[in-house]
Amino acid sequence: MLKVFVDSGSSIKQEEKEKYQVEIIPLNLLLGEKEYLDGINLEMDEFYKFLIDEKGFPKTSLPDLDEVQNRVNKCVEAGDDVIILTISSLISGTHNAISMLFKDEPKVRVVDSKMAVGGIRLLVDEINKNRDKSVDEIVEKVNALIPRIKIMAIPETLNYLLRGGRLSKMDWLLGSMLNVKPIIGFKDGKVSVLAKKMGLKNGMVYIVNALKEFECDENYEIIPSYTYNKGNVDKLIAMTDEKFKKQMKVFDNLDPAIACHWGPNAFGFVFVGKE
Repeated sequence: MLKVFVDSGSSIKQEEKEKYQVEIIPLNLLLGEKEYLDGINLEMDEFYKFLIDEKGFPKTSLPDLDEVQNRVNKCVEAGDDVIILTISSLISGTHNAISMLFKDEPKVRVVDSKMAVGGIRLLVDEINKNRDKSVDEIVEKVNALIPRIKIMAIPETLNYLLRGGRLSKMDWLLGSMLNVKPIIGFKDGKVSVLAKKMGLKNGMVYIVNALKEFECDENYEIIPSYTYNKGNVDKLIAMTDEKFKKQMKVFDNLDPAIACHWGPNAFGFVFVGKE
């Protein structure tokens, strides 16, 4: 049997484990002096209250590696093959740490997703479509899909990217004064600014047009993503062609480990471009 593990940077929630047929490895999250397990013992309202009230900036750290090793080893001892999908190694040390744990275990494959959030949902869907194939074939399909996945999102404010060290003070100042909205996504495993647009509406138009520009593959879902509330992403969907709306079957409310950098009311789409 094949077992699939993802970390909580995938934004797959504990209540979605059965749907996606995964086990979730929670990242650690520090709010002030209190430590939480991402997605386990932290309510979203409590997290956003901390973030919005500017009581400090949340800090993330590696998962409990002993716990990870114990959980995965139980699967191996039961005769299972294991695939572990981690968030990009360029934004977290989780991939490298887990890779070292299982470097000598042939039944465990640790795959660098080179992304986070909804993109990992799409990779999990690809695994589930191919569970009848060998582990090597599944990993090959996952690695082939990774560069085709597009993540495009807009933060409502640049303040949280600044606080999290993901944006320079000069870029924050210019963007805030001129109402420039960066369209942010992943490029070569790194969080990158893909484009800059004047105002929220022009940013939305850019993301909507990207579905056509990159020839969004109708064989995969489009995942609308957001933080805190769906107001902005609902507006984005309203601007989208009906044929693309049919591909939207699940919303992705970003988990705290990722949402802390975007801030509340960020929004965007995750989709697969043509080969």
